[in-house]
Amino acid sequence: MMNCGLVTEKNDLVPLKSISVEVRVQDHVSTVSSTLLYVNEEERPLEALFVFPLPADAAVCHFSAKIGEQEIVAKVQERETARDRYDDALSSGQQAFLLEESAESPDVFRLSVGCLSPGQNAAVTIIYITELDVQADHSLRFCLPAVLNPRYTPAGAGIVSEISSVCGAAPYTLTLSVHVSSPKPISKLESNCTLDPLVFLRSDHTQATVNLSPGHMFDKDVELFLYYQDTHQPSAVVEAGVATAPSGSLMRDPVVMISLYPEFPEEVMSSLATQGEFIFVMDRSGSMGGMPIESAKDTLLLLLKSLPMGCYFNIYGFGSRFESFFPQSVEYSQDTMDQALKRVKEMKADLGGTEILQPLKHIYSQPCNPDHPRQLFIFTDGEVENTKEVLDLVKHHVHSHRCFSFGIGEGASSALITGMAREGSGHAQFITGTDRMQPKVMQSLRFALQPHVFNISVDWTLPDGVTVDTLSQPIKVLFQGQRALIYAQLKGESSGGFEGKVTVKYRLKDHPVTNQLHFCLKPAGETGLSVHRLAARTRIRSLEQEERSRGADVKGIRRKIVELSVQAGVSSVHTAFIAVNKDSRQTVKGPLLQRRVQTHSHGKQLARPKSKILRAPKDAFERNDSRQERRSRMRSTGSRCSPRRGVSPRCSPSFECVGIADSQPEILLKERLICSSLISTNIPQSFEKCSFLFDSLGKQSDPLLQLVSLQKASGCWDLDVTLADAFGKTEDELTNQKPAQVEGSVWATLLALIWLYGCKIDQRVEWQFVAMKAASWIGSQKVGDLSECVCVGNVLLGCQVTKETLGI
Repeated sequence: MMNCGLVTEKNDLVPLKSISVEVRVQDHVSTVSSTLLYVNEEERPLEALFVFPLPADAAVCHFSAKIGEQEIVAKVQERETARDRYDDALSSGQQAFLLEESAESPDVFRLSVGCLSPGQNAAVTIIYITELDVQADHSLRFCLPAVLNPRYTPAGAGIVSEISSVCGAAPYTLTLSVHVSSPKPISKLESNCTLDPLVFLRSDHTQATVNLSPGHMFDKDVELFLYYQDTHQPSAVVEAGVATAPSGSLMRDPVVMISLYPEFPEEVMSSLATQGEFIFVMDRSGSMGGMPIESAKDTLLLLLKSLPMGCYFNIYGFGSRFESFFPQSVEYSQDTMDQALKRVKEMKADLGGTEILQPLKHIYSQPCNPDHPRQLFIFTDGEVENTKEVLDLVKHHVHSHRCFSFGIGEGASSALITGMAREGSGHAQFITGTDRMQPKVMQSLRFALQPHVFNISVDWTLPDGVTVDTLSQPIKVLFQGQRALIYAQLKGESSGGFEGKVTVKYRLKDHPVTNQLHFCLKPAGETGLSVHRLAARTRIRSLEQEERSRGADVKGIRRKIVELSVQAGVSSVHTAFIAVNKDSRQTVKGPLLQRRVQTHSHGKQLARPKSKILRAPKDAFERNDSRQERRSRMRSTGSRCSPRRGVSPRCSPSFECVGIADSQPEILLKERLICSSLISTNIPQSFEKCSFLFDSLGKQSDPLLQLVSLQKASGCWDLDVTLADAFGKTEDELTNQKPAQVEGSVWATLLALIWLYGCKIDQRVEWQFVAMKAASWIGSQKVGDLSECVCVGNVLLGCQVTKETLGI
């Protein structure tokens, strides 16, 4: 007999009904409130479990549950204490709610909703705060993760993942409303999803609201791009503390958030580096098959053509194993470029799972060339269970390289992608939906080629009686126009003045640069405790990393983490949110059903060896089975004693079954559901204009890539039929129009430049380095005035560009 309501493939009722999200953006900080509605439509008490993604840098600061008219607000407690309270509550028939962060990756959380009576509703609300990332076009990016990919675990890691995937659509709804408030006028708001019209709430356009249109399918993250009319400027926000917090604590004192947007001198930025070792590390796991790998091949073509002569390079592919094009990095020349391009054309997504740690270890074991600073470009669509181990490795080698990371497709781990860039003093990019990979990668290449910033120092000038305690890690890298954030705790009281000053000094090539920002010490209004909680999260992450480095006082560091987390009400790896409804005193009789929210895929299975997938971190969300066993024992015996340590479940800890109580043959049921909270597994889709796709004649299908593929490593083009074909001309047309004073290669290179500037100016970010190499090569030929040649080329190609525009 069919069940009524929302059901799974196995005809099981689904407890999650809807997700409602409210986002409030103030300048570049967002506060996100997500409410998830659960309904137990079954005939027995229910426990619902689900794993869901959040932004890696989010400060989770509120967790509550509303049952009927009663709201229960959770408190942050030490993790084991919170788990014990949850177990005790369920064992005694009380309702309880537990929210905890994964020990392996800070962008994954698990929520346990315990002891819902038949027919009962529970609305669970989670609030978190995060900074919005600045994009290349100066927009601010907000991302609501709707996708959580299965996380790959290296063989032998001894851990088991709770994430499994099934096919099907999400059986619940999503509503999303966004309210934006800023001192600067709002220009527009764009999204990868369908939005209702933007509504301005003030005539000066400083406040606006917008809603997500109905029908979101949970097949991709929800991305919003917010544009302000004025470009970002350095700013400072001072926030007052809580008067009831302990004296001298972070939550008691004022906290300042400094936002810096460095602008480098034009004369320095015009001279990009010509040396370096560029290592491109490409994910070739099975999930990269199809369009993603083709887009990656196009991107590698552009990168190889854009490298400066005389640098060094290598290309790695990784999956369950890894391989490199060359045993070690080779000097960039026509011969090595041709070898690499041949290998790129043959690349396939055929290396199994996503195991990134081993190729990184191999790369770091290779000796560095002091004259060629090492730059890593890492591309992946996957997720790994050993995220923190990867980040610690990158951090350990930060003084010998910079790391630029790229998350491809929906659900790429923000903790992994942003973490590698942060620890490697590089820059992170996410390529989702219909995004072209090439422009984002070329922007990062420009960052890699810009002069290195070193000797960065931050100095504070404050009134007498006021001191500062910097909470952020030292700034290790600055990029042109990219935001750098500093959080600091202000201690003491001013004896008179109310103005502070922060001075950032650094050297850019041989140029000393000084940036200063004056700010008022009087707290701003209407920020709540957002800045304090972001500052607390920043400090907690620093302490967690210090703990993983296994310093002398690990216990002391852990104690500091727990103390700050509890005091600030912000999640950490050693704490959890716990809420218990003490008014619910119905005794639960009979088995407690456990419903696990699972990911779903869109019919495309990940090509990963069965022996190497879906294994769970021992400590990520550990004790699941032994906790279930304990609850069963306590219900059957009426015991409220402390849990026995070292109890082993009677079956493999794969979360496919649970432990059996020693005293009673009572088995806690666990059934699979097709349901996902904010989550679904998705394979990257819709990569636009992906070439290295050749037509039946073997010709490059994208005109821009067709032209770029013909450029020599030195920067020039040959005057031949393939170049003419790229222009839609015959070889005779090009040859007959060639001015007598220039030779064929100069004429061909000049025509290529005219075509790029005249026909593909909207894609300039993709071919900028190709054009710079071409202009430099023409300049080295000492051919004299080329004004007449440019005029002839304009007529031939139907363009109108000047010699000055071409940079020659």
